[in-house]
Amino acid sequence: MFRHRGGHRRHRMARSAVVRPIRVGLAVAGLLGVVAVGYGALGRRPCLTWGATDEEVARGMPGDALLVDPDVLATRAVGIDAPPSAVWPWLVQMGSGRGGVYTYDWIENLLGLEMHSADTVHPEWQDRAVGDAERLGRSGPTMRVAVLEPESAMVLAADEGNWVWAFGIYPDGDGRTRLVSRNRISSPGASIVARVVQSLVMEPGSLVMERRMLLGIKERAERLAGATR
Repeated sequence: MFRHRGGHRRHRMARSAVVRPIRVGLAVAGLLGVVAVGYGALGRRPCLTWGATDEEVARGMPGDALLVDPDVLATRAVGIDAPPSAVWPWLVQMGSGRGGVYTYDWIENLLGLEMHSADTVHPEWQDRAVGDAERLGRSGPTMRVAVLEPESAMVLAADEGNWVWAFGIYPDGDGRTRLVSRNRISSPGASIVARVVQSLVMEPGSLVMERRMLLGIKERAERLAGATR
């Protein structure tokens, strides 16, 4: 009898060891599904359009034609109390081994991007031209200057064809400027899991970094404009 009861106990324990992970997996999948639906319904648009007006989101920008149907389209913006001439130098000197990207350098460098944000305008980094290429870190994508319109627009495009990053500088009257950043990203062949991770992790993460970048350019441009005045 004791052996019979012991066999049942072992059977229940073995069954529980199989069923419990399945239940946990289903619960996690359900929670992720709820989070994904909530983010898509309420949080995704504010995340991808931080600081931008409806007009800026809808407006065409240089570089749009380089990636027509992206999986991710983020248009973010900031108002700057400085003219375009004080904004442009910071944009044109951006990059690894150059002026950095004015965001959280320690995070960028954890990813191996070798970014060191400059606090001054460097004349030796102001000579950018269409076709110039730059690799983001040792193993990152190669970005190439596709459009360069002084004090107006700069567009970078990845050689792989899956990322276009455009900056537009728009005068806003009384010596002010609107700086608009637009990312167009394509993920061909990505799995459903990869797309969920991109939406729930990468998109909010990009907001944290890009918000800091736009505010970093704003601070530097306003300081430069003040010094010039």
